[in-house]
Amino acid sequence: MGRASGALGSVEEFLKRCQHSGDAAYAELRSLLELLEDPITRTETRIFLAELQRRFESRNASEQCLQTYHFQIQEVYLEQYAGFQKRKKLPMIVIPSIFMPEDWSFTFYEGLNRHPDSDFKDKIVAELGCGNGWISIAMAEKWLPSKVYGLDINPRAVKISWINLYLNALDEKGQPIYDQEKKTLLDRVGFHESDLLSYCSDNQIELERIVGCIPQILNPNPDAMSKIITENASEEFLHALSNYCALQGFVEDQFGLGLIARAVEEGISVMKPSGIMIFNMGGRPGQAVCKRLFERRGLHVNKLWQTKILQAPDTDIAALVEIEKNSPHRFEFFMGLAGDHPICARSAWAYAKAGGHISHALSVYSCQLRQPTQVKKIFKFLENGFDDVSSSLDLSFEDDSVADEKIPFLAYLADVLKEISFFPYEPPAGSRQLRSLIARFMKTYHHIPLHADNVVIFPSRTVAIESALLLLSPQLAIVDEQLSRHLPRQWITSLNIEKKERGMRSAQAITVIEAPCQSDLMIEMIKKLKPEVVFTGIAQFESVTSSSFEHLLNVTKEIGCRLFLDISDHFELSSLPCSNGVFKYLAGNTLPSHAAVVCGLLKNQVYSDLEVAFVISEEETMFKALCKTVELLQGNTSIISQYYYRCIFHELLAFQLTDRHMAPQRICDNQGVDDGFASSTAFSILDHAELAVDDPDGDTLVHMDVDQSFLPISTPVKAAIFESFARQNITEPETDIKHGIQQLIYSNYGFPANRDAEFIYADSVVALLSKLILCCIHEGATLFFPTGSNGNYVSAAKFLNANVVSIPTDPEHGYKLTEKTLARALDTVAKPWIYISGPTISPTGLLYSNDEIDKLLSVCAKSGARVILDTSFSGAEFDSEEVKGWNLEPTLAKLSSTNSNFCVFLLGGLFNKMLSVGIGFGFLVIDRPSMAETFRSFGGLSKPHSTVKYAVKNLLDLREKKTTDLSNAISKQTEILRSRYKQLKQMLESCGWEVLGAQSGISVVAKPAAYLGKPVRIMEISGDGMQEMKVDESNIREAVVRSTGLLINSPAWTGIPGYCRFTVAVEDREFERALDCILKFKSFQVK
Repeated sequence: MGRASGALGSVEEFLKRCQHSGDAAYAELRSLLELLEDPITRTETRIFLAELQRRFESRNASEQCLQTYHFQIQEVYLEQYAGFQKRKKLPMIVIPSIFMPEDWSFTFYEGLNRHPDSDFKDKIVAELGCGNGWISIAMAEKWLPSKVYGLDINPRAVKISWINLYLNALDEKGQPIYDQEKKTLLDRVGFHESDLLSYCSDNQIELERIVGCIPQILNPNPDAMSKIITENASEEFLHALSNYCALQGFVEDQFGLGLIARAVEEGISVMKPSGIMIFNMGGRPGQAVCKRLFERRGLHVNKLWQTKILQAPDTDIAALVEIEKNSPHRFEFFMGLAGDHPICARSAWAYAKAGGHISHALSVYSCQLRQPTQVKKIFKFLENGFDDVSSSLDLSFEDDSVADEKIPFLAYLADVLKEISFFPYEPPAGSRQLRSLIARFMKTYHHIPLHADNVVIFPSRTVAIESALLLLSPQLAIVDEQLSRHLPRQWITSLNIEKKERGMRSAQAITVIEAPCQSDLMIEMIKKLKPEVVFTGIAQFESVTSSSFEHLLNVTKEIGCRLFLDISDHFELSSLPCSNGVFKYLAGNTLPSHAAVVCGLLKNQVYSDLEVAFVISEEETMFKALCKTVELLQGNTSIISQYYYRCIFHELLAFQLTDRHMAPQRICDNQGVDDGFASSTAFSILDHAELAVDDPDGDTLVHMDVDQSFLPISTPVKAAIFESFARQNITEPETDIKHGIQQLIYSNYGFPANRDAEFIYADSVVALLSKLILCCIHEGATLFFPTGSNGNYVSAAKFLNANVVSIPTDPEHGYKLTEKTLARALDTVAKPWIYISGPTISPTGLLYSNDEIDKLLSVCAKSGARVILDTSFSGAEFDSEEVKGWNLEPTLAKLSSTNSNFCVFLLGGLFNKMLSVGIGFGFLVIDRPSMAETFRSFGGLSKPHSTVKYAVKNLLDLREKKTTDLSNAISKQTEILRSRYKQLKQMLESCGWEVLGAQSGISVVAKPAAYLGKPVRIMEISGDGMQEMKVDESNIREAVVRSTGLLINSPAWTGIPGYCRFTVAVEDREFERALDCILKFKSFQVK
């Protein structure tokens, strides 16, 4: 027989060599495969196999072969044809160390048969856990797929599968068997050693069908599964691979389904969008658990086939008994095949031990991604170090409309978190992209030609209403009773409607009269009371036409009153939104200058309380004033919340062609209302405050003038953000952050929170401070700020018309507050409030030591002062070796009985300590119930959404556990700040600036000593040329930005004579640009 005969010898010699052991039999079969792989010896080897097969044709002979020679040749029957034709069968070799064809695989093949032939024809298919390869070969034989990849982690299974492939691809004479397309099984099938789909992933193979019949019982000996898998491993170990799976790190591990869970997630990454996955699922964990495994990963599930099979006697279910012992879950078994009432694993184990036969359901599930492109993006993101988050992912939805909203957002968020290393700067008035999308939506769906500069974003509708009232400070306002419920209690209980001079007014003097949401009644009240501001909605029955809206516009214009119309109830986030009278009017008329439109976005499908609001104004003065007001009183609207609605608006606009219709001609109402608001104190303060500078192009300015961090987002923060949105049905304990905040403030500052202490949370620290300022005004107190405090905070207090007094600080003490200057200041007033930033002082970056804060608080206690202790800029100390941390507990205990008026409000966030970039969050601790009650009475606080609190709790838990990832990220950020400070200090000093040494925080202050009183060349406002400007403290900010594009804060903002503020927590590229700008500014100095 030539070379093959020489290598194999006779059948008897071959069998004799196999007889020694299973390993010997495998060695002989492997040699046989080598001959099959060689085209020269292939024919003779296949003839040899035919002779070997005839030797054991009967079932008894086949069984005897397994016992004696450690291998077996079986015939697997595929189909029963009708009539006289015989069964179609495949000859297959099996060995003890691989999974033999039995009920599991036969049931699985029956399930595959439920698919129409077209589902596999010409498709690229992978079979997981192929065993001896019979299913892969059968699929290729029946459905003619383009390619079948048979994959198994057991190297012996792969070798035997190749032998079986040759056994069926060649006839008994060793000649190729061609199908109707003139191809053989060798053209269609290949077998590869692979841990699940790793072979396809490593070789970038995109699959159209993935099928698998893989283990679903946790290995009773987990240590055994950690061994390196080689074909020389023991037969027992290799066979265990077919029955048991190790822990995979998935929540489904507790049901023994971890391996299938991993297979599904790997399948999502390598499967084409239209692909289908088909898995055999044992019903032991319960049908609901099996189905949920697929659904929570974004798959539609179809059960193709179900039967019962006897539990294999060689599979130990003790691991399932142990799971039941330690959890409330109960597995499902049956007594025999006829039993229809499920019993738990423990009962099944006992019944089997007593000699009974137990069975379990066996189902075949076909699954297809419901939104394949988006789901694939989500899992691609999770592959990059976010494995833990996948356990929280839940993409199962009873309502398709919910899925259509949430899945695209999660994919969008995954893209954002994957692509960006930091959250980019967004104007306080709202993301320009979101504002543009809202304007486009109004133009596309309602034919109202708005622009981004007509739209201002607020955290909520209530905040928008309250902010507008604080901006306008009307003596009397009428507010729709549906809109007034969260306004300050003092406003809606006041009876003070006597007119005062506008300059004498404050937030405390506003009186709000509630009125019904019915235009005729509202108009009657407007005519009688003649308010200065009106907030109202329109009843549903009145919204059909524009007449009610036009009547309101005319009446308010006649009496010189501002009108804010709420359209929240009539605004639909839909591709088929209903129109209404307001939109019809605005499609043909510009919004009059005295009117604005308010809309709260709450009607999303998924997060019913995740709110963002917008205000539309076509009057430039009011638009700019509202932009500045939200910045001063709120800081920024949560960027993630804006992303959410940005995604929704984008989905509603993405399929539409842009600018397909000409902008309608609208009637312009340019006649304004002379209400005197534009000349009020609030408007004046806004004009003089150093707030955000509009940058339409988005990248021409370098922002070193904002209290935000643009440092890299750490992996723990990204994971916390994504998981908070991926979860469904978050429970209240999972968002309870009180304990974590208590631990944070005690471990960092030694601040004790007693039983009466109230913890209040908001979207930002700025929002909490604004409410505290209102409390100060309510008490008729004086609010002290040390010079060298945050300029925006001082401006906010002045904007709210608080009685603000500055306490001078001096260079000798690094512009820190000292006990002597503090005592002198507090002795001058009866009701003092004092703002102190610490341990890190913002913006100077110096630190108050424990001894220094002890002395300052002692002075405050003697005067009965209320202390706002702002820790929100602390936690990023990069040069604090000489300054010990705070321990406020003994100090506060000592001072508690000094003066009954003395109390400390602890204000803070996770800004630096937890690297919570992108998570809008602030906290306030009030340990006086009466003050907490006063604070709550002002209402209108934009509270963090449950997703934010969930993310914060995760980060707090990581901090408490001192996890390596978070600790390393904090260390990395600290090192970045240290390096940035040194680089900036060096550059400033080399360019003639005097730098005040910093120890912590994100900002540096420096004096332009070489420039004050000297001329520099700056760009003309028109941009056509250059002009000279003599630099002084009042114009240094303008000089720097007009000559270089670098935005800094001037001495007017810092309060320190001559010193400007630079924020160092900018993105790498922006920091390099900033250094270049400083150098460039030096070159513009006129010699």
